Amino acid sequence: MKRCGWVGSDQIYLDYHDKEWGIPEYDSRALWEKLMLDGFQAGLSWITILKKRDAFRLAFAGFDPQIIAQWGSEEVNTLLQNSDIIRHRGKIESTIGNAQAYLRLESDMSFSDRIWGYVGGVPINGGYAGHAQVPTQSPLSSKISKDLKKYGFKFCGPTIVYAWMEACGLFNNHTLNCFRHQKISGMAKNLERTNLK
Repeated sequence: MKRCGWVGSDQIYLDYHDKEWGIPEYDSRALWEKLMLDGFQAGLSWITILKKRDAFRLAFAGFDPQIIAQWGSEEVNTLLQNSDIIRHRGKIESTIGNAQAYLRLESDMSFSDRIWGYVGGVPINGGYAGHAQVPTQSPLSSKISKDLKKYGFKFCGPTIVYAWMEACGLFNNHTLNCFRHQKISGMAKNLERTNLK
């Protein structure tokens, strides 16, 4: 069974690739959570985040932007003592700021509608033959990054946004030789956007 070239042999990576990565995500809160986790991943391996994801969810109140937006120095200091997560002050503080930015953006249009609007509601099929061909950013990820930063988002550069778009299925970048490529393509065509917030 062929998989994308970035997948290692660790079971947590295999499960993530086979059951989650690239499936179109239309839930606003879940999209935001994944963007925050991608921000924490900057400079680290993704498997580090996967292994700590449950701890992150517990520490960050289920990544509920309404709650996190109210946090201040007390919560930051508590999180800096939590050895189960990545204890990076800048990333922790940016998550609070990003929750506030998310709420500002949501007051105008749902996060999901805005993000999926960039691709017309339909995932872009990368169609790459191998992992070496897959870029790490694109003009579209650069545009989304700039737009998010206008709302006050941080830790959302073009490379982070591109990886996030792949993970959330805005790009179907399972390579053509990967057993998930066709299945994800079929999902995207049939998925109805009924759970938008």
